[in-house]
Amino acid sequence: CERCQCHGEDKRTAILYTLLSQNLNHGRGGRSPAHQRCLCHQRRTVCLRTPHVTCQAASNVLVKTISFMKNLPSFHLLPREDQLLLLDSCWVPLFLLGLVQEMVTFEVMETPAPSMLKKILLDGQSKHQEPERTQPTLAAVQRLQCCLNAFWSLDLSPKEYAYLKGAILFNPDVPGLRASLYIESLQREAQRALQEVLQPLHPEDQGRFARILLIASTLKSIPPALITDLFFRPVIGNADIVELIAEMLYEITGRQLAP
Repeated sequence: CERCQCHGEDKRTAILYTLLSQNLNHGRGGRSPAHQRCLCHQRRTVCLRTPHVTCQAASNVLVKTISFMKNLPSFHLLPREDQLLLLDSCWVPLFLLGLVQEMVTFEVMETPAPSMLKKILLDGQSKHQEPERTQPTLAAVQRLQCCLNAFWSLDLSPKEYAYLKGAILFNPDVPGLRASLYIESLQREAQRALQEVLQPLHPEDQGRFARILLIASTLKSIPPALITDLFFRPVIGNADIVELIAEMLYEITGRQLAP
């Protein structure tokens, strides 16, 4: 890989990626260590292989995520400002947890490069056009799939999902909260309920509670822009996804997400 541009990159990035993607590369036919360390192909942009099917499934999961929040009386007791802050901070991990629970899988393919003719025709006109939409990279999508696979390996029960969603939603560490102490008590209550559910379901697995919370923390590392660009940008265009979710939560316009 003599022409590889990755040799000048931070080696820690390569090490981190290798650790995250080792399970994905397992069984794909003996790649050499040197090829695994090369990040050039990971910079390639990708898109959904079946966007109509996957975006519809993702939209359904998002609607169920919003319904979960709507049906929590303790959430509606919070000040509207706190509700919006929690929504903005927690919609991605809650949505991802919904993908896991609904067993939504997806495949990606490399984004087709623009033709040479298109480049020539559009040359010099870029200043008068809208900026091109960002595209997810292969590396980012594989990190996302690693997180989803880790959750699938836990095989959570419906009650475990419900209480874990509560523990994620009521995050007292979100900056700017007015009722942070109350939100912290709600999070402790959800975590305590999760522990109580685990005891009869998995009496032999004493470390399951800590493992669930640890894997759940990885969901917060997934950028909202990645989720928006991958699952919702083909549907909503340049609209603000958080504004759309807020409209759906408070039924301001009754707008639905649908491909």
